[in-house]
Amino acid sequence: MDENNRTFVSEFLLLGLSGYPRTEIIYFALVLAMYLVILTGNGVLIIASIFDSRLHTPMYFFLGNLSFLDVCYTTSSVPSTLVSLISKKRNISFYGCTVQMFFGFAMGSTECLLLGMMAFDRYVAICNPLRYSIIMSKGVYVSMASVSWFSGGINSLVQTSLAMRLPFCGNNVINHFTCEVLAVLKLACADISLNIVTMVISNMAFLVLPLLLIFFSYMFILHTILRMNSATGRRKAFSTCSAHLTVVVIFYGTIFSMYAKPKSQDPTGEDKFQTSDKIISLFYGVVTPMLNPIIYSLRNKDVKAAVKYILKQKYIQYDAGKHRLCVASTRLDRGKSVRTI
Repeated sequence: MDENNRTFVSEFLLLGLSGYPRTEIIYFALVLAMYLVILTGNGVLIIASIFDSRLHTPMYFFLGNLSFLDVCYTTSSVPSTLVSLISKKRNISFYGCTVQMFFGFAMGSTECLLLGMMAFDRYVAICNPLRYSIIMSKGVYVSMASVSWFSGGINSLVQTSLAMRLPFCGNNVINHFTCEVLAVLKLACADISLNIVTMVISNMAFLVLPLLLIFFSYMFILHTILRMNSATGRRKAFSTCSAHLTVVVIFYGTIFSMYAKPKSQDPTGEDKFQTSDKIISLFYGVVTPMLNPIIYSLRNKDVKAAVKYILKQKYIQYDAGKHRLCVASTRLDRGKSVRTI
């Protein structure tokens, strides 16, 4: 297309569920409730992992990072989705779309790596317990988390830069809740072969490789557990891994259905396919971050004990403050009485 005949867009229109106006208020209420649960649940886990010294271990360090990541990811997309559902304001600026796409891709890539690191941590804890403190020293697990965040950020920077450098000529309607990279690429009026190649490489590096690490880690863990003579030890080992495995299944199940499934080209089923794709994206973007703290809290005695301990400390401090206030008030009243006499 000739450069002079192009009409470049300055903003995008997020279609969302505009074709189903009666259900938008229902989705607004559901998404708002889930977002509040996300902020509360993940916030409690972050506070517990920071202030309770019993949770200053690699496992809970990774869990705190995962909770912080979920808060960042949902905050970058959910508020704008809520606004569009309740106010019908669906437009987003070109740069706003770029920022939203960057954070979405960065958080997704980082979460894949963090889940792989957590699986390796469980492998060392169960298969090499005597060397655990040496292998998973503070310098090691902090470096592992840092590499995950840095790699996810670089991957997102590359993917976002390649996507937003493309020309968008006429159609600016994104058939999605957010500026999701695949939905944006469909609007480009240029060759996207390079984007497809880099997406495939990214999927291999940030989806497949961490999944292989998780798979082989749990194969060794299962082998070690089955060799244990103590039934109590086997139950404890299974309990330690069950929460992480549940999160992995939910996360990878939804993300593979979004990015790894074949895309149908049948025009007769296009609307149905796109609607189901958006619902899957909603599940991945809101439900999964909401379930993470619930899964880890309900199935982990250490986390529940830490939360109870923190709440108890706050209650004691509150009572102590009330007591000091009462003592000060009593002294003040006595002073007034003496001056009156």
